[in-house]
Amino acid sequence: MTTKNLRAGKKGKIIYWIDTAWLALGMLSTGGGQLFKMKAGQGRAEMITHLGYPIYLLTILGVWKILGVAAVLIPRYPLLKEWAYAGFFFVMTGAMVSHIASGDSVTSILPSLLLLVLTLLSWYFRPADRKIVSVN
Repeated sequence: MTTKNLRAGKKGKIIYWIDTAWLALGMLSTGGGQLFKMKAGQGRAEMITHLGYPIYLLTILGVWKILGVAAVLIPRYPLLKEWAYAGFFFVMTGAMVSHIASGDSVTSILPSLLLLVLTLLSWYFRPADRKIVSVN
């Protein structure tokens, strides 16, 4: 079975929904924690300042992640979904690069890497009705 057939078939939809559910939970939990500046191990405020960013960025990231989850989950609006996936991609790669540039350990990159992989899989396996249709 080719990847195109896998993406379009029932297995592809199952992969999409399981992966997207995990992505949504991950983005909601991290976004909510950032929005409310909750502490998980090392406090989020301490971590963001360690990376060289202002604390108010937590609020911005939290709001964007929560809105992005809503955009990915609601039906229709494929262009909005593309923007949400792109936003998730940029936020997660930015987090990874920030940790690397700050000299953090490899384990500090893993949560961002996991969410990045979930983002890419959700985007790749999204059903046809959640894609932008190009007219040639």
